[in-house]
Amino acid sequence: MSPEEGSSVIDALRDIVGPRASNSPAELCCYSCDASQVYGLPEYVVRPLTTDEVSRILRLAYEHEIPITARGAGTGLAGGAVPLRGGIVLDMSGMNKLLEIDVENLQVHVEPGVVVEQLNRALRPHGFFFPPNPGSSSVCTIGGLISNNGSGMRCVKYGTTKSYVLDLEVVLADGTVIRTGSKVLKSSAGYDLTRLMVGAEGTLGVITAARLRIVPLPKRRRLVMASFESSELAGMAVVKTFSAGIVPSACEILDSTTVKVLRRCDPKIVLPDGDIILFEVDGTDLSTAEDARRVSEVCTGLAQSIRIASDDREMSEIWAARELVGAAISRLDPSKSRVYVGEDVGVPMKEIPTLMRKVQEISDSTGIPAMKYGHIGDGNLHVAWFIDVSSEEEWTRLRRAADMIHRAAIELGGTVSSEHGIGGSRAGYMEMQWGTSLEIMRAIKRALDPKGILNPGKLGL
Repeated sequence: MSPEEGSSVIDALRDIVGPRASNSPAELCCYSCDASQVYGLPEYVVRPLTTDEVSRILRLAYEHEIPITARGAGTGLAGGAVPLRGGIVLDMSGMNKLLEIDVENLQVHVEPGVVVEQLNRALRPHGFFFPPNPGSSSVCTIGGLISNNGSGMRCVKYGTTKSYVLDLEVVLADGTVIRTGSKVLKSSAGYDLTRLMVGAEGTLGVITAARLRIVPLPKRRRLVMASFESSELAGMAVVKTFSAGIVPSACEILDSTTVKVLRRCDPKIVLPDGDIILFEVDGTDLSTAEDARRVSEVCTGLAQSIRIASDDREMSEIWAARELVGAAISRLDPSKSRVYVGEDVGVPMKEIPTLMRKVQEISDSTGIPAMKYGHIGDGNLHVAWFIDVSSEEEWTRLRRAADMIHRAAIELGGTVSSEHGIGGSRAGYMEMQWGTSLEIMRAIKRALDPKGILNPGKLGL
């Protein structure tokens, strides 16, 4: 784009949003990355506050064929909000109004910039909550969560974000504003456009409002902590638990390396040795007591120790520690840093023990140490690789390790991403995972975005 064209575009953007449009190099740099290893510099950053502003911006971009990348809090781990081909970054975080809490109809209406934890704080006095709870709940936005179909620890019982989206207001590539659903809790009228937008990572439209289903808060939660001699045994215990008809509200693994990290972060935290599974059950006082007892029985014979958290305070402390795992890895070796690659694979439940073994084999064969933790109750394993980032040789081995784990997940009938999204970092695996089905996705993309301006370069499209 010539300087003259660039000047006219920034002027046109400022006609729409005033000083909330910028092409300052310092500001552009702030929008060039997320927590992944994907980078791209935008030419403009725009901070809209209304659907009308978003619509006018997209009409301008469509006319001039300028790429548009929507961005929430920038907490992504796959480069989904990184502008690979420049253009405009739409910072949606300013559209952060909680428009309506409609308890009678079991739903809320929100703008995309609402932070997940902020929403749950507002719902708590009403006795309700929005179940998807990623580790970044305190900072990530609803728009980003929907765009990646994110989930978190309690999706094993409550399901992922797609199960809670009733209706979306979406601005299409040419600026047209549509609604994808309605206020009703179920509908069989036509194509499910809402599900089409969930997980699309902004490649089909820009979300400007969402109507979400909410559920009552459980009366009681209990936590069972079981430790095992190996992560493979831990995986077997998870499979056995679900096979017995027990569905925990959360089921998390912390391998022995992760336990060491947590102890260094908080020496007061009481965790057993070995690889730990945290089974949370929720419901009534009586039902949770029975479920906790049954989980303990199932793990007997596989586990080296089993303990039920003494009270809500201890349970809260353990969950708080779990949420710090990803950021705390440097405590294990300050000379190394965590790198987010190959960190979000998922497999069918019965393949969990095999996946655990393969990850350890990959770590051993490449010489790259790793922590294994995550939502093992739904087959989603997070692998925290850490290296000396100044060593190109370690980078090479890390890339090989990440490639091996992605391929292993697909070979086991799984996915290269369970909740963090594809973005730019995993786009190369889409054809391997989807085969000819990827062409259907590309056809949908062409139909809704004929000029290819919406988040180009993502999802292998």
